[in-house]
Amino acid sequence: MGGLLKRKTTSSSSPPFLAFFFLIFLERSASVALELDHSKYSQVSNLRLERIQKHLDKINKPAVMTIQSPDGDIIDCIHKRKQPALDHPLLKSHKIQKVPPEMPKVKTVKAEEVKRDYYNATSSNKEERAVISSRSAWQIWHQNKTRCPMGTVPIRRSTVHDVLRAKSLYHFGKKQSRMGLARRTDAPDVVSGNGHEHAIAYTGTSQEVYGARATINVWDPSIQVANEFSLSQVWILSGSFDGSDLNSIEAGWQVSPELYGDSRPRLFTYWTSDSYQATGCYNLLCSGFVQTNSKIAIGAAISPVSLVSGNQFDITILIWKDPKLGNWWMGFGDNTLVGYWPSELFTHLAGHATMVEWGGEVVNSRTNGAHTSTQMGSGHFAEDGFGKASYFRNLELVDSDNSLTTVQDISTLAENTNCYNIKSSYNNEWGTHFYFGGPGNNPRCP
Repeated sequence: MGGLLKRKTTSSSSPPFLAFFFLIFLERSASVALELDHSKYSQVSNLRLERIQKHLDKINKPAVMTIQSPDGDIIDCIHKRKQPALDHPLLKSHKIQKVPPEMPKVKTVKAEEVKRDYYNATSSNKEERAVISSRSAWQIWHQNKTRCPMGTVPIRRSTVHDVLRAKSLYHFGKKQSRMGLARRTDAPDVVSGNGHEHAIAYTGTSQEVYGARATINVWDPSIQVANEFSLSQVWILSGSFDGSDLNSIEAGWQVSPELYGDSRPRLFTYWTSDSYQATGCYNLLCSGFVQTNSKIAIGAAISPVSLVSGNQFDITILIWKDPKLGNWWMGFGDNTLVGYWPSELFTHLAGHATMVEWGGEVVNSRTNGAHTSTQMGSGHFAEDGFGKASYFRNLELVDSDNSLTTVQDISTLAENTNCYNIKSSYNNEWGTHFYFGGPGNNPRCP
């Protein structure tokens, strides 16, 4: 059907309506990529449905216009001043930043020339010649040529199905808490023993950091079970890594059947100011992140994706602290401003970050007692290199002078290199970079 899609309000539901509703739900669940089983959600009480609908009415704001994406997503164009961010108690008097933030400067001419001339280079280096610019990796909902009007922001609509896939309404849109788990002090956000596995590069904890940038190629890794995910992201961190006040700002791409209901890679963000306990969420699933861009929908699918031995499609993520107003901004692709995390949301990050991490993360739920076969990155190990392995290239930090500089020294870590690994390097074109990933379950990773 064409035209605007109207949202239904909560009402008392009759048993025939519920039977029909869940018949439709089960039919749609059966079509989810990877044929992941969601049938356990078929018995839901009226009370739970009412609570879910009340929450959805809170985060799904009235739309000026609605766009049906070819992949099934519904994108609502919401007036900027009506977006969920401003419901946050700390943002009740917040004025949306209208003055563009001060973009980070490239510190050296040589580095700037590398950025400008990268895709026009005539070098025989296959990495230079084969990469497609991040502008080629865009979003599926743009394919029907419809755009949100000026003054609005595109927000992916959340549905009852989305919430039912979560462990509970409280857990919807949230990462699990990192508290009470063994951790390495030199890589503080890497947690062993909680089912999460990583392959990351990271900076030391002694410096003041005001942002980071990197370019990441996009893949569609296979996910074994619905409650697992695979992501590639940047973490901006500060606070007590073994306490309850860790502040984190995160962005990248992610495949999460539980969160999105399919196996497509999607642009995502996350934030927390209390070690993933009560604050923060993915994307715009709670109040906090203020979106300013009318063309990019956080949580929407990215297309096209990289192919083994084929074209490599990547995205560039920039997160930095505006030196004038102090908000943490996000840039996507060719310095396109997406929006910002207001400084009021944070404690430690209200000042600066102390660590940056780049890399991959998966959930290993050990179904049937075996290591998951959920892939990280492309599913290839780091040593397979360009065209097969996933990469982060041109790692940069923003310093106190609001200047971008190439990362000089990074450490790397992977908990189980037989399952997923990482190898870093440096060259003039890609600066500091690394390959990472793996297939998960294999003869050396039982």
